[in-house]
Amino acid sequence: MKAFTYQRTTSPAEAAAASAEPNARIIAGGTNLLDLMKLEIETPVHLVDINRLDLAKIEDTPDGGLRIGALVSNSDLAADTRVRARYGVLSRALLAGASAQLRNKATTGGNLLQRTRCSYFYDITKPCNKRVPGSGCAALAGLNRMNAILGGSDQCIAANPSDMSVAMRVLDARVETVDGNGKSRDIPIADFHRLPGTTPQLDTNLQPGELITAVTLPPPPPGRQIYRKIRDRASYAFALVSVAAVVDVVAGSIRSARIACGGLAPKPWRVPQAEAALTGAQANVQSFDAAATAFLEGARGYGGNDFKIPLARRSLSAVLTHITSA
Repeated sequence: MKAFTYQRTTSPAEAAAASAEPNARIIAGGTNLLDLMKLEIETPVHLVDINRLDLAKIEDTPDGGLRIGALVSNSDLAADTRVRARYGVLSRALLAGASAQLRNKATTGGNLLQRTRCSYFYDITKPCNKRVPGSGCAALAGLNRMNAILGGSDQCIAANPSDMSVAMRVLDARVETVDGNGKSRDIPIADFHRLPGTTPQLDTNLQPGELITAVTLPPPPPGRQIYRKIRDRASYAFALVSVAAVVDVVAGSIRSARIACGGLAPKPWRVPQAEAALTGAQANVQSFDAAATAFLEGARGYGGNDFKIPLARRSLSAVLTHITSA
């Protein structure tokens, strides 16, 4: 790990301003950043510690939603009685991620910002456009079992690793930020993460010197909620495919449906056409298959991850069958 300077800040605006300095990074739980620093994938010269800021509260909003501070730990968020009762898909997604020890340290803001787990991103001896723009993407013709089948480009096929973000996407969360001048911004979760395109080094649409302060959830949508994660082992593994779903069914007819997937794309993946195919349809194999076809339109495997296409189709069908049969 290379040497760095360290600063504790007293306000979100101060932290945002400090993080705008060249090669400075925000640190909270550090569960991802410290690993990257040890491998010299991230080499910040200055760390801005935000742990003493008043950003660790979960508060009810006037419209019946929740406001979650950026420093709320994954463990505390998953265990909150309001989250468990009203946003079960979020609680389940958080508990499916990492280990208990990491969840105790990992924060809501940090979870949104965690970097891909593509093996070539973590191997500094191999080309990776996300790590070194213009160096190439070794995953395209290499070991790509964990990589994306949707939303990638010829520059990058890294998949987003976050479980929490998939649930946030299906719940239509919004991300609150502040900059060094104290100006705030409210970003829909759908617009927060970026697809790689020709700039794979940019994971999100945050601007330099912009700090996440909170995530807000609207009132819970109607229907049953579920999060299912398919992975290589039962714990401490990233998703091959994950499905977050909220479906409202009455007398076998689907009144509304929301579906988001993880493990398949560089950002949590949600397809309005797939949800439209379910809305008003009967809860049966035919409607589930139509939704899966719409959801996976444009999917492309790169050899090692070809299996994700049929696995995603089966996973979507299994989740929809389960959520509509109870």
